[in-house]
Amino acid sequence: MIPATVDVTTELAGFLRTRRERLDPQDFGLPARRQARRTPGLRREEVAELAGISTDYIVRLEQARGLRPSAQVVEALAGALRLTPDERAHLFALARQRPRSADKLATAAEPLLAQLVADLSPLPAMLMNHRYDILARNSEMAKLLPHLDTLPPQQRNAMWLCLMHPRARDFYVDRERVVREGIAHLRTAWAAHPQDQALTGLIAQCLAHDQEFARLWAERDVKASGRGRKTLRHPDAGEITVHFETLTPLQDPDQLLVIYRAADDESQSALDRLHTR
Repeated sequence: MIPATVDVTTELAGFLRTRRERLDPQDFGLPARRQARRTPGLRREEVAELAGISTDYIVRLEQARGLRPSAQVVEALAGALRLTPDERAHLFALARQRPRSADKLATAAEPLLAQLVADLSPLPAMLMNHRYDILARNSEMAKLLPHLDTLPPQQRNAMWLCLMHPRARDFYVDRERVVREGIAHLRTAWAAHPQDQALTGLIAQCLAHDQEFARLWAERDVKASGRGRKTLRHPDAGEITVHFETLTPLQDPDQLLVIYRAADDESQSALDRLHTR
């Protein structure tokens, strides 16, 4: 019977124990004399040695004795137990710790996601990473954001475009709200990816060259908006109001799929005219 509430200490103990017991000692090259075992998997002292922590600490964790391991200990246990990415995330959640972001950051579109962006036509869609670099876009989005084609790849960033491109500064009717929401996302991404020098450099550049960004950054907002409405001033089609939705793939949480839909008949007509040009 499932209890009404989750006892995270007990769940953490059971999760560690089952992950330990499923491991094959032969995969770790343990000496033959250590293979005679009454229980499956690795012994607690072997996990402790692999993780670089004490056996007593492992025992107390598996006995649900109220410990809250640090993020460093959780990372060490995840490595020792050879957890999958999903299992690692679950272990961090049970320990009420925040996982360290992976060292490999998304700098290119995952091929299947890039294909999905193309398949979403005629809806304008694009794929961005955590720092708002635009990694892929379909033809409808390319026509809706015409300034992108004039930029080198390293400047195809939604925040840079909004703040720095002279022809894009008036692109959004409610510019301050768009910038505020973008800054809230960037601050959250900055805290989650402290090793991302490109993100740090983007923020530093915006702080140095845009007073509006500096003012809003100082407010330290972190509640980003993944769904909403915005009105664009398109140089050829006039004002277009869209609903936007931002989706995060489970397999690639640092890649953001953004989809636009016309908010009214006039905006749909404008999108249709752009599509047929």
